[in-house]
Amino acid sequence: MGLFDAKVPRYTSYPTAPQFTGNVNGGTHCDWIKAIPEGAEISLYVHIPFCRRLCWFCACRTQGTQTDAPVIAYLEVLKAELAHLAEILPAGVRLSRLHWGGGTPTLLSPVMIRDLARSIFAVAPLAGYGEFSVEIDPNEIDGFRIAALMAAGMTRASVGVQDFDPTIQAAIGRSQSYEVTRDAITLLRTAGVASLNADILYGLPHQTRARMTESVQRLLSLGPDRVALYGYAHVPWMAKRQQLIPTSALPTPEERLNLFETARRLFLWDGYAEIGIDHFAMKGDGLEIAQRTGRLRRNFQGYTDDAAEHLIGVGASAISRFPQGYTQNAAATAAHMAAIREGRFSTSRGHALSREDRLRAAMIEAVMCDFRIDMEKMKALGADPAWLRAEFKSVASRFPGVTLARDEGFEILPEGRPLTRMIAHGFDAYELARAGHSSAV
Repeated sequence: MGLFDAKVPRYTSYPTAPQFTGNVNGGTHCDWIKAIPEGAEISLYVHIPFCRRLCWFCACRTQGTQTDAPVIAYLEVLKAELAHLAEILPAGVRLSRLHWGGGTPTLLSPVMIRDLARSIFAVAPLAGYGEFSVEIDPNEIDGFRIAALMAAGMTRASVGVQDFDPTIQAAIGRSQSYEVTRDAITLLRTAGVASLNADILYGLPHQTRARMTESVQRLLSLGPDRVALYGYAHVPWMAKRQQLIPTSALPTPEERLNLFETARRLFLWDGYAEIGIDHFAMKGDGLEIAQRTGRLRRNFQGYTDDAAEHLIGVGASAISRFPQGYTQNAAATAAHMAAIREGRFSTSRGHALSREDRLRAAMIEAVMCDFRIDMEKMKALGADPAWLRAEFKSVASRFPGVTLARDEGFEILPEGRPLTRMIAHGFDAYELARAGHSSAV
């Protein structure tokens, strides 16, 4: 296996989801919610699993629908789940972040948007400086739905682009013209959206450096505040719809790296700051400030400046993060809805963190966010210095010339940053580098 073809996790959590087991259940989930301190700030993730169309490249837990009937039924269950959460959530809790993801949250009608928002804010209000972000499909949005979202308090919109080239769009089952995307962003900006994120992919079928350049330049013309430059994860054994994508048209690992570097240079030339391994942000953006001040974090949505220690996920397959560990709702929408209708959370699996898990999670997050691990910070978390030095030396020996292990800590040199996920994997005690994960670059 080539260096750039290794299969490793994205490390949006540690341990990663494949390590979750059924030993963590709804009772555990309840106990961890009740243990949240009164007056704490938490993050809330709301999963809407429905799409009008199923894009072939997507590996998310989604399902297609051409009618509103299943969506209406699901929203009623979401409201019941939120009401149950409100019953056990300690007093005075506020939301530092609220994110609607999917799926396609914007397939909700204005009435549904208002109804869902009321149910959420009946659980906890948004903190004064809190952020409310929504994933936007430019093909599934209009002025009425944007007005409803703005009235509900949306502060940030996240627009999926993937690629503007028609040939590539046809190969991944995602038809979305530049004009449709531009018009959606114009509507959002006109409505007063404070910040706009965009996602673009590299490693797609038929992508070349010329096509990558054209798509990035078109995206830059729309002026997003943040950009996530994700590598396409081709996992057809997990996401069956990806079998429709021609494997022979996918770029090689070396070509993937060249595509990433092509896009990266364009974002840097346009004045964006590089955030972690795959994000870019305008100077003064919250992510850029967090990175510059050492407060950058990583969670299931990628990089974040959210400092909340508790993230609660509602909806089918949603994952929650607590200081004690992780819980995940039933992945199948029907199973999740059945559990909620029975008056219980649908928690189907999770992971209770051990002391070593917490230390390794801190090391991996530091590598992914800062490209270095500070010895003193790890000692403050209770890590034994001798154990740390042994870990640093072991990982550095596997990546000579691009990492440094010193008494004051561990560091990835600039030339080693394309290998960050592989290096982070060196601190993963669960040995997850196998075929079930996406390419490391």
